[in-house]
Amino acid sequence: MLRTVPRHPDRPPDLAVVGDRLLTDCRDVTSDLGALDSSGQWAVVLPYAGEPVCARFDRVRPARPWTGRPWVGVPTDSWTSSLSQHEFETGVRTIRAAIARGDVYQVNLTRVLSAPLPPEADVAALGAALAAGNPAPFAAVVRLVDHGVQVASASPERFLERDGSRVWSSPIKGTAASAGEFLPKDRAENVMIVDLVRNDLGRVCDWGTVSVPGLCEVEPHPGLVHLVSTVEGRLRNGSGWADAIGATFPPGSVTGAPKVAALEHIAALEPVSRQVYCGAVGWVDADTGRGALNVAIRTFWFDDDQIRFGTGGGITWDSDPAGEWNETELKARRLLTVAAGPLTAPATGSVTR
Repeated sequence: MLRTVPRHPDRPPDLAVVGDRLLTDCRDVTSDLGALDSSGQWAVVLPYAGEPVCARFDRVRPARPWTGRPWVGVPTDSWTSSLSQHEFETGVRTIRAAIARGDVYQVNLTRVLSAPLPPEADVAALGAALAAGNPAPFAAVVRLVDHGVQVASASPERFLERDGSRVWSSPIKGTAASAGEFLPKDRAENVMIVDLVRNDLGRVCDWGTVSVPGLCEVEPHPGLVHLVSTVEGRLRNGSGWADAIGATFPPGSVTGAPKVAALEHIAALEPVSRQVYCGAVGWVDADTGRGALNVAIRTFWFDDDQIRFGTGGGITWDSDPAGEWNETELKARRLLTVAAGPLTAPATGSVTR
């Protein structure tokens, strides 16, 4: 069901910066993924937990530099974590025990960081700060205040991209400070998730069209490197966005394998909802059948009077509990430093309490 967007002069205007495009003049909003195959230009937010938000905009322009007020900054010592280091490492040991029993092969364990939301904080200004301090290929900002969506993502990862009937995904598994520091378990993580994504796409693609044109390729990003693979296929006739998302969501790289079993372990081990984190954010041009959705990692979101950020990693039998905690710190450190704005932030040491 489409809902017309109300106009509130005291609210910041709705907007989305997704890919290389700026969307303004929001016309309507729906949770129906089938609308993405109708007409118009859409910004899409798929929370890991919660209803999809698909917003159609009337005006589309190339993205341009932010000219509003600068980001206000969040002190790095103000963040708290949903899991302490001890609790996170205990979770890693619990997952390793489940792997030893044969219950699961890999589980993505995450924690949500929270800090007080600064007065007059604007998620678009945060998005601009991230674009300058941590540029990412699948960056996105969506501001729909009346619909409870304020998200700024510096995601490096493609969840699902589509051009007509061609669809592809590029899961990231394996993170290190430099290419020489990858461990054997990083490649094992990646290959397991590639197999999962092949299976997911096979549910909605023509038989024999699913392939892996890139496997465990090293990709540099600010402050770290990742192992990235690409899986692609051709959608069956009559299949659209709702079918493709239904077959592949939530992204395998942030769940684990087998996916259903991994989701059960996540629900048992993580004490708070991931909300937007580990979902997807992006754009769809329904008129041309094109679009791209990221995996909502390296992502901030506003939740009432809090700003939140998630960090985590894939746990396998070879995982070291302390090493996995350190990986979550590595993934968070640069982003939290950028979010601190002009405030002084520590260059080393723990970034969360």
